[in-house]
Amino acid sequence: MAVIEIKALHKTFRDFWQRPRVKAVDGLDLSVNKGRIMGLLGPNGSGKSTTIKMLLGLLHPTTGTVRVLNDAPGSPRTAERIGYLPEETYLHRFLSPRETLHFYGKLFAMRSSERRNRVEQLLEMLDLREAADRRVGELSKGMARRVGLAQALINDPDLLILDEPTSGLDPIGCRQVKDLILSLAQREKTILLTSHLLADVEDVCDHIAILYRGSIRTHGPTTDLLTNREDWNIRLPGLSPAQLKEALQTLRTALGTEPTATHPTIGLEQLFLGIIAEAEGGQAPAQEATAAFLQGTTGNPSRLE
Repeated sequence: MAVIEIKALHKTFRDFWQRPRVKAVDGLDLSVNKGRIMGLLGPNGSGKSTTIKMLLGLLHPTTGTVRVLNDAPGSPRTAERIGYLPEETYLHRFLSPRETLHFYGKLFAMRSSERRNRVEQLLEMLDLREAADRRVGELSKGMARRVGLAQALINDPDLLILDEPTSGLDPIGCRQVKDLILSLAQREKTILLTSHLLADVEDVCDHIAILYRGSIRTHGPTTDLLTNREDWNIRLPGLSPAQLKEALQTLRTALGTEPTATHPTIGLEQLFLGIIAEAEGGQAPAQEATAAFLQGTTGNPSRLE
């Protein structure tokens, strides 16, 4: 089932005299199924933000159709099932993170007991416990980003739209957010993600669409787009120098080309997180809270009768 369905979408911005000035989206076709993590990529000015605003009902298409959760964008029924994290974290500076989450929970008419439980789970899950009662205006950019992500999750959305979700976060925070995104997808939540950090997109997105000047230039499963099917990597167990030399000679004779041999490497993120986990005694921050939150959410929040 398609959670997002975009067909022949165009958006042209006009000046005061209704003269066309900028064609932000130009014939966009995109379908995102339930449970998919879609990475929407492109350089600045490619139409990503304009597309997101049309999905949210904040802008109207010039031509074309947009359906979100089988409904029109911007309708109350649709809005209550969406979580949105904008590129810039806009929060009430004089509220604390706890007050902020309660504020958004009340906007969704959640029952007080469920709201309190979910707020505490999100504070724990996103490492906001120590800053829970400080003013948001006093928090660092990374901590404010965590609050923004928490508010996007307060209603247990069916569709989560994340614009640069790891912006301002340290490597531990980035890993927590990526693990959370993967966990949400396992619960058949749908995530639309935009980011200029392509390594993050590669880590979590199962599908990718690349935009340029308002239209999609390529899209498909991440593994299909990134796999080079003309070459092969062969992983061998530990070999002595003599054994390696013999193996390379055998391949050289059989193929008539010069093979290469390199040691496998790990990513810098994996190295960093491993060192920090070792320093902290092997603890995985917020994993238990994340599990509790994901287990405790069973669909849309309960509404007041």
